[in-house]
Amino acid sequence: MIHPQPSATRALILGLDVLLAALAVVAVVQAPPGRAWAAAVVAAALVAVYVAGRRAVRVHDRAVDTPRGAWWPDTAWIAALVLPWVVLLWLSPAALWLAFPLMILQMHVLGPHRGVIAVAVTTALAVAEGLLVQADADDPWTGFVLGPVLGGAVAVGVVLGIEAFVRESQTRQRTVDELTQVRQHLAQAERDRAVTDERARLARDIHDTLAQSLSAIELLLRAADDAVGTDDERAHDLVGQARGAARDSLAEARRVVQDLTPPDLDRTTLVAALRRVAERQPLDVSVHTAGDVRPLPVPVETALLRIAQSALANVAQHSGADRARLTLTYEQDTVTLDVVDDGRGFDPELATGAPGRGFGLPSVRSRARELGGTVTLETSPGAGTALAVTLPVEEP
Repeated sequence: MIHPQPSATRALILGLDVLLAALAVVAVVQAPPGRAWAAAVVAAALVAVYVAGRRAVRVHDRAVDTPRGAWWPDTAWIAALVLPWVVLLWLSPAALWLAFPLMILQMHVLGPHRGVIAVAVTTALAVAEGLLVQADADDPWTGFVLGPVLGGAVAVGVVLGIEAFVRESQTRQRTVDELTQVRQHLAQAERDRAVTDERARLARDIHDTLAQSLSAIELLLRAADDAVGTDDERAHDLVGQARGAARDSLAEARRVVQDLTPPDLDRTTLVAALRRVAERQPLDVSVHTAGDVRPLPVPVETALLRIAQSALANVAQHSGADRARLTLTYEQDTVTLDVVDDGRGFDPELATGAPGRGFGLPSVRSRARELGGTVTLETSPGAGTALAVTLPVEEP
């Protein structure tokens, strides 16, 4: 990914614009009287070539990681700048100061490889002009050599240092961009997982509440229909139970939407809630406790109630049982719910793998797994079914 020109490099290039123009004026002003007009013309040509090249090459928009040093227009522009500079240097010794901005420009336009060669050529021209044109017999030659050489070394070092800093900044920016993308992907994955978990939770809640209540209502109304004409009083009682179950289902629906505790647990204990669930079943269900009965954390009580509803619905719909027994056993660090019926039983392996089976057992296992609990199922054809769910308890 190519990043936009960093502000440090843009400032360097814009500074070169001002410096080169100012030094061109200085070269004209300090030119010998007889060469002032010629120096002015050459300096104007140099500035014109510079402006034209800036528009064509657009150095200010270039990033340091773009390919540089092509013959056209990069190298052609640099060569076109060096030619009038050499002429201006012959006309005005003050044009020597233009070598420094030219060297910086060469490094940036041609890159760290060809740019160094161009800087070396410019340095050699500056040294040659000093030694052949300006130096007298009595002048030390070291000044005419060391000045351009040190200027070239500084130009190379400045540009390479700035570009190294820019590359490091771009690398960090790329890392930040990648981390931002990874964070966005993780956030999206977390949202997707939360949506999936919420859908699974709602599916369990609907199955364990509304679906089971509707099944109970259907069984109650079927029994009432069978009793009409033969035992009207029993039919009336069954219809009343169905109406009560319908009211509870409506309350359950509202509570599921609001994601609150089940209405059976509202302002009551878990044992009392289990007894209310047992009373709504179309078979004889007894509720028993063992151990020190005590309040449990709301998620644990909610899970146990939902599991009891789902298990009893399976018993009523599939087992053909006449009686079922709920036992809630309180221990120090766990609580266990046992659901035992005297129905026809089934083969658990066949039931697990059979297509079209109910949602009950997977729902029970999912609820227990979410709370770190275990599920034990004992059943066989003709021998009834015993379901035991054990959940860990952290005292509130």
